[in-house]
This record gives sequence, structure tokens and C-alpha cells, in this order.
Amino acid sequence: MRWFVRNKLKITLVKSYIGRPAPQRKVLAGMGLGKLNRSVFLEDTPEIRGMVRKVCHLVSMEEVKGNDV
Repeated sequence: MRWFVRNKLKITLVKSYIGRPAPQRKVLAGMGLGKLNRSVFLEDTPEIRGMVRKVCHLVSMEEVKGNDV
């Protein structure tokens, strides 16, 4: 059996979501971001990339190798 190491994304909330539409707030909550300057490590999947694209003006993203986390 082969184990593939999947890359992760480090996503950080860099701007406040106060005054933003409810769908954007729900996307941030779905990623686990609630406070400013907090980071989460999530799997690099098309679904997560789509979520990041919806709130790209509020977050910063960087790719991290699977073993570096």
C-alpha cells in the first residue's frame, strides 16, 4: 500500500470580516477562521482552494509541504 503525502495550505485571516456578507462569513467559519491573524492548516483540495478564492481579499495563503506541518 502506498501512502501519498498531500500538500497543505496555511491560511491566515488578515482582514476583519465585520461588515462582510453572510456567505463570506460562513466560508471563513467553514475553514475554521474566527479571529484576526489566526492560521489554520488545511488539505490542498479543489474545494478548499475554491473557498480561499471566495475570500481572497480577507486571507493570505501559502503552500506547505506535507511533512513540514
